[in-house]
Amino acid sequence: MSTGKQLTALLLLTTALTVPGAAFAQDASTGAEGVPATENATTEAAPAQDAAAAGQAPDDEAFEEPEISVPGGAIVVTGRRRQDVTRASSQVVSVLDSASIARTGEGDIAGALTRVTGLSTVGNGLVYVRGLGDRYSLALLNGLPLPSPQPLSRVVPLDIFPTSIIASSLVQKTYSANFPGEFGGGVINLTTRAVPDDSFVKVSAGISGDTETTFGTGYSYYGSDYDWFGFDDGRREPGPALQSFLDSGRSMTDPDVDQQAILTELGDPNLILLQSIGKLPVNWSAGITAGTSFDAFSDGRFGVIATASLSNKYRNRFITRQSALNGELDLDQTGSQFQTDQRILANAMLGLGLEVGEHRFRLTNLFIRDSLKRASLAQINDLTDDDDDLFQNTGWYERQLLDSQFVGEMKFGDLSVDMRAGYAQTQREAPNEWEFVYSRDINPSGELDGVYLNLQNGGQRGRTTVAFSDLTEDLYYGGLDISYRLANWLGVTVGGAYTDTSRLSRRREFDIRTTGAYPQAFGAFRPDNLLGDSLIALGYDSAAQTAAGIGPFSYTIIETTAADPAFSAGLEIKAGYAQARLEPTTGVSLDVGARYEDATQVVVPLGLDGLPNGSVNATLLNNDYWLPAATLTWEVANSLQARLNASKTIARPQFRELILQTYYDPETNRQFTGNPGLVDSELTNYEARLEYYWGSGSRLSAAGFYKDIKNPIEVFSSFNDNSVVSRFANAPSATLYGAELEVQWNKDLYNLGDWWDSKRLVAIANYTYTQSDISVQAGDMVNVPELGGLQAATNFFEDGTALTGQSDHIANVQLGLEDLDRVSQLTFLFNYGSKRVISRSTLSRPDILENPGLTIDFVARQGIRLAGTDLEVKFEARNLTGRDHFEYQTTGTTRIENNSYKVGRSFSLSVSAEF
Repeated sequence: MSTGKQLTALLLLTTALTVPGAAFAQDASTGAEGVPATENATTEAAPAQDAAAAGQAPDDEAFEEPEISVPGGAIVVTGRRRQDVTRASSQVVSVLDSASIARTGEGDIAGALTRVTGLSTVGNGLVYVRGLGDRYSLALLNGLPLPSPQPLSRVVPLDIFPTSIIASSLVQKTYSANFPGEFGGGVINLTTRAVPDDSFVKVSAGISGDTETTFGTGYSYYGSDYDWFGFDDGRREPGPALQSFLDSGRSMTDPDVDQQAILTELGDPNLILLQSIGKLPVNWSAGITAGTSFDAFSDGRFGVIATASLSNKYRNRFITRQSALNGELDLDQTGSQFQTDQRILANAMLGLGLEVGEHRFRLTNLFIRDSLKRASLAQINDLTDDDDDLFQNTGWYERQLLDSQFVGEMKFGDLSVDMRAGYAQTQREAPNEWEFVYSRDINPSGELDGVYLNLQNGGQRGRTTVAFSDLTEDLYYGGLDISYRLANWLGVTVGGAYTDTSRLSRRREFDIRTTGAYPQAFGAFRPDNLLGDSLIALGYDSAAQTAAGIGPFSYTIIETTAADPAFSAGLEIKAGYAQARLEPTTGVSLDVGARYEDATQVVVPLGLDGLPNGSVNATLLNNDYWLPAATLTWEVANSLQARLNASKTIARPQFRELILQTYYDPETNRQFTGNPGLVDSELTNYEARLEYYWGSGSRLSAAGFYKDIKNPIEVFSSFNDNSVVSRFANAPSATLYGAELEVQWNKDLYNLGDWWDSKRLVAIANYTYTQSDISVQAGDMVNVPELGGLQAATNFFEDGTALTGQSDHIANVQLGLEDLDRVSQLTFLFNYGSKRVISRSTLSRPDILENPGLTIDFVARQGIRLAGTDLEVKFEARNLTGRDHFEYQTTGTTRIENNSYKVGRSFSLSVSAEF
């Protein structure tokens, strides 16, 4: 019997075994749970303190209800007054409310989420759930999907969301049919603030720095006048001659193309002259948030929240870069790279909310712009070719998100209607991405052999390249969910959703070369002189060359991306689902449902004229799926409950993984290129969990999970000519399994004396153990068109190896002291992640590993009142042990560093005032 039939039979069996019984004991209205049943008022009789004294979880213990908006209805706990959503939901969820986020002290949501069981971040804000990469995670904002401005990810990087605009973050690890089917590891739903209780204005400012960067030497280049603000003033845009060429659809070899005019425009010293800064300044941030609300209609409340912030942060990295010649890791290249990144993050949000009776409406408009200014100098010793190379790189990377969405959550007695609609656009631009390469002989024999020269001859001795890339993605979404309570023991939800995503990605790279007898002495010029107007003019003036007794030489421009300069991609998803939540007997509930999705995903290569060019590097995936899901919750005792879950989900290839177009990632110092031969991954998921609760929000849970994955998408890397090129391929199959343990203990300290009367000890710990195995059997094939099409899977994967991104061990511990009457918190945070594969290696070389290790942070928050104004002062100390970043390959006896550098310790101080 197939896995799908087995799972369907399991769902039918669990449904058949249920018998309608007493009324629901708890009522949590959530899209994951369908429509709740009526309250059981008799459960509210026992006082909280009596239950707590007995060591049990009180049914009516008060919790601050977090603001959560998900498809199918918001989570609003009513039944037994168990407002702890983790307990009341019929799914496995973790919720970070505003208080929990504040306790972590993190400035962005990605950092805060690393404190959730089984979650970790890789690179720039990409969240891994239980070791599964970001392609297996789903990110939603107010229940609506978001496009990504990152070429390597369809999921939006969560480090661009400041914590100040988020009311809550919900992580659901078990699949339910109200969520989209691309749910491998879990869904992360961010909910923005809606209607404030009172009018307020909050102003904040802060400074920060780290021991590797602040007041130290760094690299930069002038750029433009507005770089500090995260915007380019137009200097980096193509000049008139280049823009005319780009718009013309012509080839660079067309005789009508004026290459001299283009070269003259490109040589802007402000964009290519690397400068050393003696003392890098401190990082700074500033923001303002304001909100108000007032009565509307007879029983309504209308609210407005607006926020804006700007931050500027520098980071130095002194990177060790090595590559291997063979599987024994004999060195091919070794060297170091010093890179300074300046990151400017600007964001603004305007939210309008209306609450009328039991109806809630929100209109959210969000703008986020994340700009990175990169300046880098690397020295790489090529032991095979006996030469030494200098690489100078300058770049400017803009990521921007515009999002406008409407959410209406209405309730008419037993009927609930949930409407969602939105439009979002993300953009990424990387104009004037420059690389200059200077080379010298390690064993010189000629006059200038020992001098770094850039003869601009395509890499024989030096190279000059510049690239212009831009990406625009538009997403339209609409969804409708209708829920109805058929009986006290049965509620049903049906819904539908439509998503239309389109992406246009363009990248034009130009290799500037000299021709003829180019004087070697010119190769020693710095970059701004290499491309100086006078030298370019000399290259096109044969008479002047003759008079000077040099040459003849000239210049030519080779477009390396002429074959596939642009790609158009689209993904259309039509979905519908049905879901039921029933309680056959008191304390037992079953959430069961199925979702149908029909999707068409296309990638079309475009020519220089912007029209389809007929390239074989196109993709068409047209698939439909039935995705069943069921979760059984059994309340074993008043403070103990068990859960069982089974589901089927999918993971589609990301656009960037399909597009055969080179992209440079400044974070990992690697080039990536896509694979148009990728197919969807299919997952079958199982989970069993036991949860125990006791007073003051304390809880203990243990869980086991198992996932079977067909055609998982993996990253593999090859090493070529001073660069690491990463590609993607479908492994035949894989399994992932593990266990989780989480405990939260809150202990009131009032019995220690008067000063301790309002103090509480908070101890939170979680641990996740994960194992994964890729299965490769004889006869298994992998399709990589760029490397020859179908071939043996053993060329890329080894049987029994772990999935990329999966750590065997992830642990988090928070130990804190907080005041329940005012803002006063001291928290130590410990985070540990064991080593993990971040990319497969080819040609029998060991895989590339990352070892996050142990980091320790300290966060202190203190509220004070000064001149009638409430102030909050926050101090943070991060990475107290000075844990460094390690990416390496090892045979067990030999180890080389691919991308390792010191991180340093960071400190920050901020103050906010609320009026």
